Amino acid sequence: MQALWMVLASFFFAAMAVGIKFASHSFSTPELVFYRGLVSVFFMGVVVRARGASLRTPVPWMHLQRSSVGVVSLGAWFYAIAHLPLATAMTLNYMSGVWIAAFIVGGALLYGEARGQGPLSFTVLLGFVGVVLALHPTLDHDQLFAGLVGLLSGMCAAMAYMQVTALGRIGEPEERTVFYFSVGTTVVGAVGMVLSPHTPWAQIQTSDALWVIPIGVLASLGQWSMTRAYRKGATLVVASMQYSGIVFAAIFSLTLFGDTISPMGWTGIAIIVASGVLATVLRARLVPNTPAEEH
Repeated sequence: MQALWMVLASFFFAAMAVGIKFASHSFSTPELVFYRGLVSVFFMGVVVRARGASLRTPVPWMHLQRSSVGVVSLGAWFYAIAHLPLATAMTLNYMSGVWIAAFIVGGALLYGEARGQGPLSFTVLLGFVGVVLALHPTLDHDQLFAGLVGLLSGMCAAMAYMQVTALGRIGEPEERTVFYFSVGTTVVGAVGMVLSPHTPWAQIQTSDALWVIPIGVLASLGQWSMTRAYRKGATLVVASMQYSGIVFAAIFSLTLFGDTISPMGWTGIAIIVASGVLATVLRARLVPNTPAEEH
C-alpha cells in the first residue's frame, strides 16, 4: 500500500496551495519559488543530516533533469494559482495524472507490453472526471495565457513524477531527491527574481510573509511523501491517488473560507475517492507491469 503515501502528499500540497494563495498577494511567482525552495533546502538538509544520509549522488545528471522539469512545473503552477481561479489552476495541474497514463500506455503500446494497463489508466481518467466535476473550472477569454501555463504545469509535473520513479528504481533515497529539487527551485527562483520586478519589503504584508516558512515546510513534506509513493508504489495507482488533493482542498474551502460545495461537487469528490479505491483493487488483482513496482 505504498501508494497511500500519495494521499499524505496530496494533503500537504493542498495545504501549501492555501498558503500560496494568501502569500501571492504580496509576492511574485519567482519570489514564491525562491522562498519555497530556500526553506526546503534548510529543512531537507536537517532531515538528511538527522537520518545519517549522504548528499553525494552517483547520478547528478538525473537529479538535474528532475529538478529542471520540476521547477518549470512548480513555477507554472504558482503562476496559474496567482492568475486563475484556484479551482481552475488545480484542475490544470491535476491533469498530470492523465499525462502519466498517456506516457505509460503509449510506451507500453510502443513496446508491446500494454496488457493490464487499460483498467488502471481508466481509473486515472475516472479520477480526473471527478476533479472536473468537483472543481467545475472556468476560464475567461483574458485568461488564456494563464490557462496554457497551468496546462504546462500539469504536463511537466507528469514528466517530473516519471523521473522520480526512475530515481527510485536505481535506489536514490527520497530525502536526497527532494533536497536536490529544492536546490534547483532556489536557484531558478533567484534567477527569476533578478530578471523580474520584485516586491519592496515595505509593501509586503506581514500576514502574507508569515506563510513563507509554512509553504516551504509543507512543500518539503509533500515532495518527500510523493517521492516515496512514486519510488515504492505502482505508478498508475499513485497517479490515481493524487486526486485526493481535491478532497483536502474541498475540506479547506469549507473550514477556512466558508465556501459551499454543490451537489455536483460532492459527486465529483465521491468519484475521486471511488477511483482511488478501484485503482488499488485493480492493482492487487491485475498486477500490471508498471514502471514502479511495489517493494
